[in-house]
Amino acid sequence: MIERKDLETAAATYSYLRGLFYIPGGALLIVAALANSGVGLLRHVWAFPVAAGLLGLMCLRVARYYNDHYGRLNPSPRQQLRAGAAVLVALVVMGGGSTLMRSRASWSLDLPVNAIAVSFALVMLVSYAVGVGLKVHHVLIWGALLVTGALPVWDGADPSNIGLALAGAALMVSGLFDHHLFVRTFGAAKEPLEVSDV
Repeated sequence: MIERKDLETAAATYSYLRGLFYIPGGALLIVAALANSGVGLLRHVWAFPVAAGLLGLMCLRVARYYNDHYGRLNPSPRQQLRAGAAVLVALVVMGGGSTLMRSRASWSLDLPVNAIAVSFALVMLVSYAVGVGLKVHHVLIWGALLVTGALPVWDGADPSNIGLALAGAALMVSGLFDHHLFVRTFGAAKEPLEVSDV
């Protein structure tokens, strides 16, 4: 007989390790960094919303892939509450940490670090630790981003856009490893069910 705890663990693993979602998510961070910097077509006011919309469509395709090939599995209400709390903490850490480390206000620390990279790496490490437990690739990828952001070499112009791009790249790489772990955990993708099969 399957224990309730085993089912809840499987649901958490299912939701956290669907790494293909991180590809458009990471791309969105990179596009935001390029738009903030006014690079190429992204300097136009309409370009970022169009790019975000296209990446949103990509997320819908990813959701369909997981649903069609692996079915649906929802985390328990307790896990959803924990995830919601983690999002709130992440927003506070990202906003507060970035402001505290790099703001030009008199009360800030004004450290020569990349506050976006440091904050994002901390949020991801804590999120995985609370969600499904840290795997080796999480420690390596997010630890590397944390160390890169914490190096005292970011004392020139505001490095926020570089931090966003680095976080986006790390998110995509982590997503590929998460998807690989997802496939190892749940098996190879099944053929989608046809209406005639039901």
